[in-house]
Amino acid sequence: MMLLDRFLLLTPLDFAALALLLVASRGIGWWIENPGLARPSVTVLMADYRRAWLREFVTRQPRIFDATILSTLRQGTTFFASTCVIAIGGVMALLGNSEALGVIAEDFTEANVPMVVWEIKLLLVALFLTDGFLKFVWSNRLFGYCAVVMAAVPNDTDDPVAYARAAQAGEINVRAAWNFNRGLRAMYFSLGSAAWLLGPWALIAATCFTCWILWSREFRSRPREILLSAPSPIAEGPQVARK
Repeated sequence: MMLLDRFLLLTPLDFAALALLLVASRGIGWWIENPGLARPSVTVLMADYRRAWLREFVTRQPRIFDATILSTLRQGTTFFASTCVIAIGGVMALLGNSEALGVIAEDFTEANVPMVVWEIKLLLVALFLTDGFLKFVWSNRLFGYCAVVMAAVPNDTDDPVAYARAAQAGEINVRAAWNFNRGLRAMYFSLGSAAWLLGPWALIAATCFTCWILWSREFRSRPREILLSAPSPIAEGPQVARK
């Protein structure tokens, strides 16, 4: 069966639910990263604290504390990247065991759904997990780049390049965090996309719920209130590169 023929087995409502999921996953990410000055997200607020951290790094002696923080951040990316790999392996194993997949399908619906439809739905989960894995790996590398730039910051605070290199390290750190958050969002939506196994309406509901969870944690959470309770650590700073 050709790939196009396989997708034609999906209903129009399936396509609508899938389109909503893809648009929502990108849209909520753009909103979180570009919220505007009037209502900043936690991600944007934390970017200023990361810049402030690397500014204070210049005068901190010894710098073991900073190295420990960066090591902890890298461990987080490694953990989630490994988690994605394990989850992808589980999905691929399920796809390779058509008999087990058929048993699960019978529990979800009484309709005679072709096996290939279930495989397409599981592939969507794997795609989100793969996207998350790639984001975590890139985030890990960026934190590594940040460590190298931090090591190049002179110990002499009067050195003219000290704060400039610290600022570079801060921007790389922010970019690494941005990709880490993107990886987390991909994992959120991978869980939501699994609801497609229950039908298109379940996928629509799961997409809306996932977006609400992400929005509430970025714009209505207690940590956001705490961050807003004090002035920003950096009144003015360079724009963040968000790629």
